[in-house]
This record gives sequence, C-alpha cells and structure tokens, in this order.
Amino acid sequence: MHDVRVLLIGGTSNAGKSTVAQAVAKKLGFEVQSTDKLARHPGRPWRTPEWEVPPHVAEHYGSLTVDELITSVLGHYERLWPRIEDLITAYATGGTVGAGLVLEGSALWPVRVAKLKVPHTAAVWLTADDIVLRARMHAAGHYEAATEEERHLMDKFLARTERYQTLMLDAVDRLGLDRLEVGGRSVPELVDAVLATVDAQKTTGRSSSGR
Repeated sequence: MHDVRVLLIGGTSNAGKSTVAQAVAKKLGFEVQSTDKLARHPGRPWRTPEWEVPPHVAEHYGSLTVDELITSVLGHYERLWPRIEDLITAYATGGTVGAGLVLEGSALWPVRVAKLKVPHTAAVWLTADDIVLRARMHAAGHYEAATEEERHLMDKFLARTERYQTLMLDAVDRLGLDRLEVGGRSVPELVDAVLATVDAQKTTGRSSSGR
C-alpha cells in the first residue's frame, strides 16, 4: 500500500466495518481501533449476553424522531472529530512508535476525511443494502423473540442507520471518494478489495481514476 500508515474504514452501523478492519489490520500487521472507543454515543438498543440496554439509551431511541436521532449522532461525530484527527496525525506522522493503524467507525464522516491534510493516510467506505442491514440487525437483536418495546427501539435504530447511510453515500459520491459494496463478498474478498482500492489512491479517499 505504498507508504500508508493510517487506513480509515467508514460506513454505517452493521456494514461490517469492525470485522473487515480487524482482518485488514491482521494482514498488514497494523493496530486496529474503533472511533466508538474514543467517546461512545448511546449504543445499540438491544440486549446481548454482555449488554443490558440502559434506561437513558432506551429513552434516547424511544423519544426522538429519526431526524432528531440523525442530528444527535452527527453532532456527536462533529464534537469527536478533533480527537480523531489527532489520532490519525499521530500515527501518520510517526508520532507513535510501532505499527500503523486501521481506524474504523461511523464517525469517519466523508466531508471531514476529504479535508484531511495528513500524509500517509488512505480511506474507504463500506456500504450495504438496506435488506442486509436489516437482516444483520434483526439477527443481532433476536428481533423475532423481542418484546414489542424492544422491536420499536430496534426499528428506530435501523431507520437512523439507513438514513445515515443515505447521507453518507451522497457525500462520498459528491466528493468522488472510494466506497465498496459489501454484498455477498466474504471477509477475505473484502480485505483484498479494500487493499486494492487503497493501493490505487493518490489522495486520501480518492483513487487514481478520480473516484
């Protein structure tokens, strides 16, 4: 990948960013981090063996409209960006010792990434069909076995996820940035596609063909 030290992988929730980022980092010998670890917005509103939905998270998704949910999460990402930029800069300019970094997260908003003036940095966004996003979310939240209230919260999260991706795609395409459709590709296939896309980039997020 030329002299890339920081690889950014953006995308909406449940698009497969974490899985692909971990596999890419392993192949490159890079570290891997998520923007969620820097400062977390209200998490996913469904129970898992390790996670009980806190009352404030349930209230957040239950009381806000989809427009309000989008405004809230984009505002969170805007406030978080200076920390993200500092992290990218530290790895890209040699301010950290050791391996490079694969950084993934929905907070990697295309407009901000496109304005980066940091060397040795590349970016790609993952996209997924709404049907795929819904299936993954329903499986993760055991939608069929969930209560009516739990389903309502999951429906709101899904609606925000789909709206986020629509806005993200508009920004990515308008700015001529690189994106990859997850589709039916295996993780190894996606890893190869990410690395090939990044290898063709001449500036952050843009390939040599102008995309």
